[in-house]
Amino acid sequence: MSILLFFLVLFVLILVHEWGHFIVAKKTGMRVDEFGIGFPPKLFGIKKGETEYTFNALPIGGFVRIWGENYEDKTAQDEASTATVDKSRSFNSRPRWAQALVLVAGVTMNILFAWFLFSLTFMLGVPTAVEESAATDSAQLYIANVLEESPAAALPTGAVVNQMQAGEQTITSPTISEFTDFISATAPAPVTVSYTYSNEESTMDITPAQNVIPDQPEQYAVGVSLAMVETVSQSFPAAILSGLYATGNGLVSITSGLYSLISQAFVGEADFSQVAGPVGIVGMVGDAAAFGFTALLTFTAVISLNLAVINLLPFPALDGGRLLFVAIESVSKKQIPAVWAGRLNLVGFGILMLLMIAVTYNDIVRML
Repeated sequence: MSILLFFLVLFVLILVHEWGHFIVAKKTGMRVDEFGIGFPPKLFGIKKGETEYTFNALPIGGFVRIWGENYEDKTAQDEASTATVDKSRSFNSRPRWAQALVLVAGVTMNILFAWFLFSLTFMLGVPTAVEESAATDSAQLYIANVLEESPAAALPTGAVVNQMQAGEQTITSPTISEFTDFISATAPAPVTVSYTYSNEESTMDITPAQNVIPDQPEQYAVGVSLAMVETVSQSFPAAILSGLYATGNGLVSITSGLYSLISQAFVGEADFSQVAGPVGIVGMVGDAAAFGFTALLTFTAVISLNLAVINLLPFPALDGGRLLFVAIESVSKKQIPAVWAGRLNLVGFGILMLLMIAVTYNDIVRML
């Protein structure tokens, strides 16, 4: 299920990104030859106007083929040599500002899509930690964290505690204080905890022990951090503002983190263990889905912002690298030779693939 969700999230985010390129290319007068849903091999296509909308076999995103977009696009050059083709509609023949708009459109759509998702989650209701004294009857007790090698080490983070039982004593839907008091009152007898995780109900026998809390070695505990959580919904205007705030904060945080990682990489101090590749993200998607639909939407929004920031890096084969080419051409008033542009993009793509392989290997090692 996690793998299917991963591909669904990836498909939607890439499709949103490419739709941004597509619509702005159309609006700025460029000829778009193909808008592909999925990647080849092609299954079938529908021609509407000058654009063919194709449906392809690999459902991992999409692509847009703009006439003359690639420097090495021989077909575009051949067509442009004929008198019947409007040369001005080629990507490289359009004004530099139009080229720049097309290149940043994908990133912009990822940011706007993240804003939409954040706003939607705030309207649907976001699980929010509340003080026990302010909690309503709808609040639930969540396992916020679990200490390693503690009596409750096997209890999953994010589980909702439904019931506790020890002997003939039972408590249903406990609060934080009721949970801790129950442990203290029944210790050292084992406690049967009933909980819900990933929409599945389970039970676990936990035996309280001493020396679990460092500054309180004599106290019996099971080694969990608890939180009272309830769903809080916002009105449409408030959700839009909260979504905008979350989007802005996310962009600042991701940009800052990426800048620090790159800076540390140059001096050999980068901690790549905190970087997740496709394999790592599959696990994260599964964890987010376990917390519910709104958590999955929030995670998708965060991934969308990550794609936006990474795509803006001035590196060949990324939108930011191509945007740099446009800026250089705009300043120099000369077009970068097609051969060199193609070579730089090819080298950049190769480096990105090597990085992807390295990060994926790191993901696998962490799983072992």
